[in-house]
Amino acid sequence: MLRSLDIGATGMLAQQMNVDVISNNIANTTTSGFKRQRAEFHDLIYQNKQRPGATSSDSGTTVPTGMQFGLGVGLGSIYRLHEQGTIKMTENPLDLAITGDGYFQIDMPNGDTAYTRSGVFQLNENGEIVTAQGYTVNPGITVPADAEDIVVNNSGEVLVKQPNTVAMANVGQLQLATFVNPAGLEGIGDTLFLETDASGAATVGNPATDNLGEIRQGALENSNVNIVEEITNLISAQRAYEMNSKVITTSDEMLQTVTQIR
Repeated sequence: MLRSLDIGATGMLAQQMNVDVISNNIANTTTSGFKRQRAEFHDLIYQNKQRPGATSSDSGTTVPTGMQFGLGVGLGSIYRLHEQGTIKMTENPLDLAITGDGYFQIDMPNGDTAYTRSGVFQLNENGEIVTAQGYTVNPGITVPADAEDIVVNNSGEVLVKQPNTVAMANVGQLQLATFVNPAGLEGIGDTLFLETDASGAATVGNPATDNLGEIRQGALENSNVNIVEEITNLISAQRAYEMNSKVITTSDEMLQTVTQIR
């Protein structure tokens, strides 16, 4: 009976962590470039009372199934789903969305390169294209102060229109990075990710080449959170939590009955 108390406790703890993951998804429903997460669970170790295949007689007969008691559930991993979000048009020339595979490269203050699907970019005081936090988009591109218009084409070329000129001037080329296992990227907040051993090294190239996605100017990629699915998952997690708490309550009542026997 004490075993069931522990099992119920692992179930409640697992569902609490599941609710935490779902809550974070729901909170980021309107975060541009956000990728939702999913909690994956696994059963814990088993206690063997009789092992399957154990010899049951001197004649060599074996136990076909045995007796194993499971000891509950644990959180196996929190998996990030990097599926494409919907595209929202904004008409802001420095809002950029990726349609297809790839991540923008961002130079961090500590020298690391971070990666993001959020294309909410601006110009800093030097005319450099930066994120909302002021981090430079890699490779560094500077827009002249007298630029009258900025155009970013599907292949990532940044073109500007300057006074008294007819042709657009090319001031830089945006590049995208892809990974063998994007689920292995480490999230660090601000919709930024870092490369890890699990993700593999970044492969960098120009947009619209080598299976990389295209750039869409004046648009942003929405979060890929499906709010209806998340609410459904939240209800399921709540019910699972309640059932595990019922296991603990029932086990407690059974123990109470035992202690009252005279």
